[in-house]
Amino acid sequence: MKTLGLLGGMSWESSAIYYRLLNEVVRERLGGLHSAKLLLWSFDFAEIAERQHAGDWEGAGVLLVAAARKLETGGAQGLVICTNTMHKLADQMQAAVSIPLIHIADATARAVVDAGVRRPALLATRFTMEQDFYKGRLADKYGLEPVVPDQAGRDMVHRVIYDELCQGVISEPSKTAYVAEIGRMRRDEKIDSVIMGCTEITMLIGQQDFDVPVFDTTRIHAEAAIDFALS
Repeated sequence: MKTLGLLGGMSWESSAIYYRLLNEVVRERLGGLHSAKLLLWSFDFAEIAERQHAGDWEGAGVLLVAAARKLETGGAQGLVICTNTMHKLADQMQAAVSIPLIHIADATARAVVDAGVRRPALLATRFTMEQDFYKGRLADKYGLEPVVPDQAGRDMVHRVIYDELCQGVISEPSKTAYVAEIGRMRRDEKIDSVIMGCTEITMLIGQQDFDVPVFDTTRIHAEAAIDFALS
């Protein structure tokens, strides 16, 4: 089994879910007392979020590249960024290390394609919804047609992520708002599925809340990482 290097703490709420899922998947596949071989670098998310909202992606990249190199030096054989948004810097980070990076958008896109749908709603941080690094990858590499909420919907989804989920707050009114936005997008935008494109969203909603396929990027990414670790 290869050792995975995790860039976590963005936020630690979803990194804790990653840790559990990675170990559960190994146990499911190997049985007994087996668990994942992991190295974790956990950021103070306030330092990352401040740079995100200031548009200082260069400064954020300096922090992530330094951490990735430390994980590689520590013995990691594959790199996992435990957040969708910071895959904005994935190419920069891959260029800085010699170990492979398991890309969350690639793993998610393959799951969407395999499910036979092509027009998913993308719920995520404002950065992921509004910038092209994620949507463009889904479209250009996999022929998908991701759709994001309207301005009011994007503001709501982003606010819930940072003001609630990243701080461990699970709100029934926020869940209702997410479900209602997907209902509107089904009606108005003709979406055929949902990508939970922020790793914290799995704390709030899931397949049980919808009658179209839902893609949990946290679980999909964890399974792809273990596919690599056991290959």
